[in-house]
This record gives sequence, structure tokens and C-alpha cells, in this order.
Amino acid sequence: MATKIRLQRHGKKGKPFYHVVVADSRAPRDGKFIERLGSYNPNTNPATIVLDFDRALYWMNVGAQPTDTARAILSYKGVLYKKHLEGGVKKGAFDETQLEEKFAKWLEEKTAKIEGKKTGLVQSKEEAKKAALAAEAKKNAEKAAALAAKNAPVVEETEAEAPADAPEATAEDAASTEETEG
Repeated sequence: MATKIRLQRHGKKGKPFYHVVVADSRAPRDGKFIERLGSYNPNTNPATIVLDFDRALYWMNVGAQPTDTARAILSYKGVLYKKHLEGGVKKGAFDETQLEEKFAKWLEEKTAKIEGKKTGLVQSKEEAKKAALAAEAKKNAEKAAALAAKNAPVVEETEAEAPADAPEATAEDAASTEETEG
């Protein structure tokens, strides 16, 4: 029987959630399977992957063929690298202790890279929040200044502010214009 390691889709429309399973290659995508190895949630950033490492390695050694996405997940978790290193031990290139050292070193680098991405995402989120608050404060200050200018009382011109070359109107001039008009 030809077996495949593949994804089984679950979740609602637009929010997929997958189970990583070993199934007969003739079985339908969401149909009968042999064993469930883990889960994959692409909705989170970074994607959440839970995998039974030992069982996945067992199925790879037995001859189960992963699909493209399942291969990427197994590679991300290090199953393919461990299988590769085990092949080197079988050929006599190095021994078990070197295998464990190489895999532990790779695993440390991988976890450091993942943690770096997580902290980078948190920092960028905080920076975006600070920028949004600063923009909002600036906008509120502009609105307050516009409102203050609108509600300020209108200042009337006084004689001191009147232009010097304008003729001054006196009470006598006003009385003389009334007599001529009427």
C-alpha cells in the first residue's frame, strides 16, 4: 500500500486548519487515514505547527511520501534533516554522537531564528502603535487649534490700530452731512 503524509483540511471558510496525517494515497483528502501526526495552523504569525517528531521520522523511514506542503512542514521541523543525517550514519560518514551534535546545533539555530522573528513582530507592532498614537495626538492638537481659532472673539479695531492716512470722522462732520442731506 502506497502511503502519503499529507494535510487534511478542517476549519471554516477563510480560516483553514490542517491535520498532518498518514493516509493511503487512494483515500480522499479529508477521508480515512492511518495515523494523525500533528496539526498545522497557518492563521497565526508565525504559523503554528505541532508534530509528533518520532512518528513522522518513522513514517519517512518506512517510505511514506510527503506532499509538497507536508514536505515543507517536515523540513521546517527538522524531520527531513534528521533522516538525512541518519543516512550518513548508515553509510559510515559519521557516528551517532556526531548526528546528535549536528542536529542539536541545527535545532538551536532554528529556535533562535523563530524567536528572533517573534520578537521582531512584537517590536514592529509596538512601533506601529506608537506611530498611530503620535499621529492621533497631532491630529487632535490641530483640531483643538482650529476650534480655538473659530471660537475666539472678534477683536474690533481701535483708533490706535486705524490706518494713519484715513481721514478722521468727527462729530461736526457727521452733523454737517445730516444737514445737507435732509
